[in-house]
Amino acid sequence: MISITEEITVPSPPTRVWEVISDPSAVVSCIGGAELGASHEDGSFDGTLAIRFGGLRVKFAARVSLDLDESALEGRLTARGGDGQGATRFSAGATFRVTEGDAPGTSRVYCDGEIKLNGKLAKLIESGAGVVVARMTKEFTDELVKACAAPAEPGTAAVPKLLTAVPAGPSAADSAEPSAATAARLRPAAPTGLFARLRAWWAGRKSRRQGLSPQPAHHSADNTSDALGQGGRR
Repeated sequence: MISITEEITVPSPPTRVWEVISDPSAVVSCIGGAELGASHEDGSFDGTLAIRFGGLRVKFAARVSLDLDESALEGRLTARGGDGQGATRFSAGATFRVTEGDAPGTSRVYCDGEIKLNGKLAKLIESGAGVVVARMTKEFTDELVKACAAPAEPGTAAVPKLLTAVPAGPSAADSAEPSAATAARLRPAAPTGLFARLRAWWAGRKSRRQGLSPQPAHHSADNTSDALGQGGRR
């Protein structure tokens, strides 16, 4: 049996660290030789891990289940599988949790687990497990720190903010008939000052004069009609 007890310090806040270690694809990207496979209806998923023990490289395939308690930032992982040759089988269980670090904006990740092996490679793997676990823990810590330092993927909530920043064009109703405020802006301002009032008065007087019919022409037409009438009586 292999026991694992690790404590990792990450210079990122707990919520960010939890986002990474609760995402199987993100965790797999932090482990060299690990690959994520198909997911199943019960929430479990397939995974593979290739590990080198001295001059021997062993590739394990497993079915993994992950139970998460987001409110407590805790989780439990269980896995069962074996090597591709069928020579060694294993079962593993581990718990992990994220807490506040000693300094503001930092975190601590605690992991406790056990791996049980049986088969012809069990003794070889157990004998070199200490070195392998130490090496993998260091590699995982380095990659976890990088992953947590990277900005989180943008969510769909930013899209409405971007859209609302673009000014909306005028509607059909606005194009057809200006609003009262728009009409008020388009209406010429009332004349102010003495000269302005005089110009307005003269313009109004001139327009009224132009609108009247010339009276002399009207009287001339009436006189012509009277003359024709008198001539007819002659």
